[in-house]
Amino acid sequence: MPSIRQGSIHLFRFAGVDLFLHWSWFVVALFEIERWKSRYTSIAWSALEYLALFSIVLMHEFGHALACRQVGGTADQIVLWPLGGVAYVNPPQRPGATLWSIAAGPLVNVALLPLLIAAVAMSRSMGWVHTMPDAYLLLRAVMWINVSLLAFNLLPIYPLDGGQILRSLLWFVLGRARSLMVATVLGLLGIVGFIGIALWARSFWFAALSAPMLTNFPGTPWLP
Repeated sequence: MPSIRQGSIHLFRFAGVDLFLHWSWFVVALFEIERWKSRYTSIAWSALEYLALFSIVLMHEFGHALACRQVGGTADQIVLWPLGGVAYVNPPQRPGATLWSIAAGPLVNVALLPLLIAAVAMSRSMGWVHTMPDAYLLLRAVMWINVSLLAFNLLPIYPLDGGQILRSLLWFVLGRARSLMVATVLGLLGIVGFIGIALWARSFWFAALSAPMLTNFPGTPWLP
């Protein structure tokens, strides 16, 4: 697989992990910010929504990286690009260590969920729907972004988080090689189904999301 590190900009280093941002992120950011601006009275709120997406993906990827470090693995690079993020991790070849390294990413989204739900509920009770509609819409959008990212990542399609979690659980029972084989077959069926949905719905974004699944199939040392 050609590394998406090519064409990426180094942003900073945190906790021993280098963060890179792919140049295409800026192109898609401009497109999405322009597309979302109709929701708000100012394009600045649309930009804030996209930055919130960036932040949630970043926290998710650091969840992977720091959990991998916790179990004795190596994780020193994260690359963010328009369709999400890639944490380059190499956990110890044990099912428990691999499971924790993978599950930690979605668990970040799970931890954010009650906080965001509470923020939306509080803003509604304070009357922001009428007095600060842009702020209320932003909070609600961020909540649904987090829910959507969590749901997508937990799809049991290898190499998404859900597929790798399934593979790690099967590893306890079937062993390393057989668990990978089963997860690979199920993942291939899932990718075919995903492409079928993209064609049926004529959705560019569904097709675009299928691309990283195919290019990283049947799996390399990264976690989406």
